Amino acid sequence: MRIDLSPTSWGRVVAVTVAGTAFFIAAAFFVDSFNFPSLSPQALRWAELTDLFLPLILGGSFLFFLMWKMRQLAIAQKELSIVAATDSLTAVFNRGAFSMLVEAYLEQARGHTVADTGALLIVDADHFKSINDRLGHDCGDEALKLIARTIQGQLHGADIVGRIGGEEFAVFLPGADSARSVLVAETIRRRIRETEFAPGGQPCPLSVSIGGVAFSGPTTYHYMFQVADRHLYKAKSNGRDQVSFESPGPRVKVPGDAVGTVH
Repeated sequence: MRIDLSPTSWGRVVAVTVAGTAFFIAAAFFVDSFNFPSLSPQALRWAELTDLFLPLILGGSFLFFLMWKMRQLAIAQKELSIVAATDSLTAVFNRGAFSMLVEAYLEQARGHTVADTGALLIVDADHFKSINDRLGHDCGDEALKLIARTIQGQLHGADIVGRIGGEEFAVFLPGADSARSVLVAETIRRRIRETEFAPGGQPCPLSVSIGGVAFSGPTTYHYMFQVADRHLYKAKSNGRDQVSFESPGPRVKVPGDAVGTVH
């Protein structure tokens, strides 16, 4: 049976308390052992009980209290890190956390510790300003939450989603090939189009435009974002509610003509 020794676990509190108390008891016995030969049987018995119970009660209690406080601090720090990385409205990663995670993956890919393939999608809500203008910002917020949940529902494994702008989301698909990336993009677009959104009983169709780029080999987040954003603009220019996607060519890092575009 493996004990969880993470800073937030009770296993760590118990393990450190037990180990530390045992050390205190052993130290007390070691220090007192030099006097044991000169003690009477009754005094020896009393000394052994003192060496056992004094560290057990005082040292054990102190260690438990200390580790309990450290656990509370670790939990608080973990919660703060989650809050700092999360968009408060949609509960997905915020822009800073999303870009940091993608850049960290690409750095590992350059070191060949993870797959050097994947894709970046930019998902933008169509005509979102009109939703805020007609129905109010509260309804607009509910629409964004619904879009975020729908996107999350189509992702698997290490896939991540972040809110990178007012009505704009980004999806990173590590290890995905072009075929799966296009399928995910199209599924997101279709699911959002099929989602029922009727605040106050008033139907309000939702749709998104998606620009994407796949990569195979070394690349950067900045470059992928530029390409995906260009395809997002193309999808919106061509009528919205569609996907425009670029597959990797033999020279992924060189901006240029689209190798494969899906509409």
